[in-house]
Amino acid sequence: MRFFFKLLIGFVVFFILLAAGSITSVDWTPYQEKSYYKETLGYLDTLSLSGSDQGYLLGGWARANITPDDPVPLVAYRPRGNYEFVQDSSFVKTIILGNHDFKVAFINYELLIVHPEMAKTITEAIQQKGVSIDHLYFTATHTHSGMGGTIPGPVGNFALGGWNDSLVSKIAQNTVLALKQALVGMDTVKIGFKKSHAGDFVTNRLIANDPVDPYMRQINLTQPNGKTASLLTYSAHATCLSSRFMGLSGDYPFYLSKKMEKEQDLVMFAAGAVGSHRPNAPGNDIAGIRQYAFQLDSVMTHDTSSTKPLVGHAVLAGKLPIKLREPHFRISDNWRIRPWLFDWAIGDYPAHFDLVRIGNTLFISSSGEVSGVFYDDWEKQATAMGLNLIVTTFNGGYIGYITPDKYYQEDLYEVRDMNFYGPYNGAYFQELVSGLIELGAKP
Repeated sequence: MRFFFKLLIGFVVFFILLAAGSITSVDWTPYQEKSYYKETLGYLDTLSLSGSDQGYLLGGWARANITPDDPVPLVAYRPRGNYEFVQDSSFVKTIILGNHDFKVAFINYELLIVHPEMAKTITEAIQQKGVSIDHLYFTATHTHSGMGGTIPGPVGNFALGGWNDSLVSKIAQNTVLALKQALVGMDTVKIGFKKSHAGDFVTNRLIANDPVDPYMRQINLTQPNGKTASLLTYSAHATCLSSRFMGLSGDYPFYLSKKMEKEQDLVMFAAGAVGSHRPNAPGNDIAGIRQYAFQLDSVMTHDTSSTKPLVGHAVLAGKLPIKLREPHFRISDNWRIRPWLFDWAIGDYPAHFDLVRIGNTLFISSSGEVSGVFYDDWEKQATAMGLNLIVTTFNGGYIGYITPDKYYQEDLYEVRDMNFYGPYNGAYFQELVSGLIELGAKP
């Protein structure tokens, strides 16, 4: 009996020490008092944009197939195993805009996210091949029926297909190929901006009665030879297909782009401010997402508002590093796992904003899945400064969801499971994006 009690006490002490080493309390310190906030504001205050205005704009575009040679795991939702068939081929699409002095490449993948390690691998491949690009602007369609194999780490290995060296190498090689083809095809371009209301096709999945970002935004590019391309954003998550669907698919962005490409040479769909936003689709099978894509295309086709030509020829770009609170993956309202455990499971990667200005259209790309709830205030500010605003996500960093702070204590997926870096990030990101808009509006 004495031995049993000693053993029992030993187990209790072990689990207490284990809990003490792996669990800690939530840090509720206001973000304005934290050093990470002051450091990031310092970066913002000193950030200057690179680029030039040569009085003209050049544009070129291309695509390359990145469909795996053999089946790989599907993402996301849960571990689903390898896809059983290819419903849709997967592509990297590139649009290069600039002049003879400075060029920006918009690079888009039919993937869930652009993981930091994949972005690093691709950036290195571009540099090694001597591709003449001054700023890379990564985006993704955020399909939830796309390929895995591009997300390392324990959680990535368990649920997201892990890291497949040969697949990532293929993606990098084909990205370089698409960029080279886009460079070869560059010519002077006319660029227009259009915003179409599609509020009937998206809902707020976090809080049903909360507002949404209802607009599809696009820039349309036309070369003198008549070739055309578009970069399109929308806030609805690419989650139309059932999680039981076992085919490789780009979800509704693939079918919307394909429909539009009957009239254009290339359409790049970049996920917008998708946090909190779900698609209001008629079904969760291929027929349903085709119909949904056609409905969205019809919105743009029948939109009688004219496309506004861009004002000016400036091509400017910059990157703002974002410092964050310690990781806050919570297990209850006031308790979280310790940062070392989060970093081991998910990874410790830097976050940033990309800022690109083409004429009077400002692109801002976030490492966090920002909620479209914030968009209206940002757009009003940009419009008052004479700018069109396009916000995208999945820029080669990933820090989870950025949602309104008033919901941080709610036991909801986006604010409990996927809000990785603690309270007050809604206000923090609102302030940073507002500052970036001010910076982008400077002559």
